[in-house]
Amino acid sequence: MNSSNDTDIKKALNEKEGFQVWWRLLRPHTLTASFIPVFVGTMVALLDGPIHLGAFLAMLVASMLIQSATNMFNEYYDYVRGLDNEQSVGIGGTIVRDGIAPKTVRNLGLGFFAIAILLGVYICMQSSWWIAVIGLAGMLIGYLYTGGPLPIAYTPFGELFSGFLMGTVIIGISYFIQTGTITQDIIWISIPTAIFIGSLLLANNIRDLDNDKENGRKTLAILLGRKNAVRFLGVLFLIAYGLTIMYIVTDILPIWSLITLLTIKKASDVLKGFRGKTAPLEMMPAMVATGKTNTLYGLLLGISILISHFIS
Repeated sequence: MNSSNDTDIKKALNEKEGFQVWWRLLRPHTLTASFIPVFVGTMVALLDGPIHLGAFLAMLVASMLIQSATNMFNEYYDYVRGLDNEQSVGIGGTIVRDGIAPKTVRNLGLGFFAIAILLGVYICMQSSWWIAVIGLAGMLIGYLYTGGPLPIAYTPFGELFSGFLMGTVIIGISYFIQTGTITQDIIWISIPTAIFIGSLLLANNIRDLDNDKENGRKTLAILLGRKNAVRFLGVLFLIAYGLTIMYIVTDILPIWSLITLLTIKKASDVLKGFRGKTAPLEMMPAMVATGKTNTLYGLLLGISILISHFIS
């Protein structure tokens, strides 16, 4: 843990000691993937009537806890399988660089799941116990993402699972616990957000392509190859923005949602940041830009719906 290479990578990633060790374990730059869907789903629900603040906050915290726990299981199982080492980029590094016991990381993830279950009970009491079934299924998939005999993260379906669950399912639940129903519009509205969340994982897998390939993973990025994966990422961005424009034209989204197009420049920065790069550290700015694209798009989408609520 005290090797010069370890020190160099910690310096390059600006990793500090103390509280930040545990903060990095949560991978906070990814947590908007759980915050944004809850925000968007709740803002759409606001168009149909007043929202239950307690249910919103419980859903928000539970979603972030589940995602954080998933990140911890990812860190634990990738370490157990020998995938992570001191030079790995894009992880918390708490095990391989900071010396935190692997079981501590795993148990902390289980603890986060337990708290999320308690919050889920409160949410069910405010809405429907069917939410418990969906929530437990989501938690199981979060665990199986890197746990179990065939981790989802080792297949080409990681982007599909993350986009659908973190995007469509969470937006749908957030809307349902406020309104007691699911509509076609909320499903349509969820798709661009789901695409951006799936794109966040695709960007992650583009960065980690070489290491993942050496360790036997068969991610979508590996199957496509780096150049084609970057091109496909661009196609996903085009689809997300194209759907947004179509929804505005067909009145599924308000005219105010045009402000989401302000994020196109950031999405363009993602593609530029990946082109011609092969080293994981070189691609970190592109990864950051991908996270910002998802965050800004979701925030602006939710704000545009909120504006529509107040001026309608």
